[in-house]
Amino acid sequence: MSSQLNAVAEQINGIILGKAHQIRLAIACLLARGHLLIEDVPGVGKTTLAHAIATSLGLRFQRIQFTSDLLPADILGISVYNRDTGGFEFHPGPVFTNVVLADEVNRATPRAQSALLEAMEENQVTIEGETRQLPVPFFVIATQNPSYQIGTFPLPESQLDRFLMRIELGYPDAEAERALLNGDNRRDMLQRLQPRLDAGGLAALQLEVQQVHASAALLDYLQALVNTTRRSPAFAHGLSPRASLALLQGARAWAYMDDRRHVLPEDIQAVLPAVVAHRLSPASETAGTSGTALATQLLEEVAIP
Repeated sequence: MSSQLNAVAEQINGIILGKAHQIRLAIACLLARGHLLIEDVPGVGKTTLAHAIATSLGLRFQRIQFTSDLLPADILGISVYNRDTGGFEFHPGPVFTNVVLADEVNRATPRAQSALLEAMEENQVTIEGETRQLPVPFFVIATQNPSYQIGTFPLPESQLDRFLMRIELGYPDAEAERALLNGDNRRDMLQRLQPRLDAGGLAALQLEVQQVHASAALLDYLQALVNTTRRSPAFAHGLSPRASLALLQGARAWAYMDDRRHVLPEDIQAVLPAVVAHRLSPASETAGTSGTALATQLLEEVAIP
């Protein structure tokens, strides 16, 4: 891993204790130019992690608190009549930044959630018939509460598919929680964080990730995994081509963080649960099998060529 990425990872690990694997996945997701969904119960550090990532990358950052009364215009912006000029002036919304924290994204209605679809897929938004480009780089880091909690609106499959990865933090172990209890206030620590990268440095790293080699045999393994989800009766539906590309990009980023310029099957296995679990569902609603369990089952069923 480059010294810059090491510095980013170490800084975030100093804020979010005992979650080195999830933090590595989050960094890999952004290196792969993807969007990140962090799902878990309230209070485990989802928003803090998003803040730490944005600050450490040295990018412009905006937070949108998703609520049931949020409107698309609150996200994208609105045109306001200017009496002096006799015309309308566009006031950009918080989506016009490098990193958008969509906090508790599933507490907003589907109408508000859909405002992010075009932005996440095409790095642009169309407002009142005019298309406006978003800054580069552009990332959405969304936090989500479990769907069984009161006041949530499930994200549609079309929006879930636009997140390259979904991660869960979970509760800290006893050692990490004791360090948390004895340590400084996390909000104070966030205020003291310093950028370890900038937009130009991140763009250069992303270009290097794109050059990581994936052999024909490696692509055979990736396609075997994807095709199994499309043929097996255990899955409600198969993985999309977008999911295939996400899996490859995530594996490239994982290999790059290991200072390799070629992808191994182990790289695909490392990122697959985070890339595909939110895209998979069991064929039978009564099966009660989670997406993570389906991802594990997939890795067990498909042998490495």
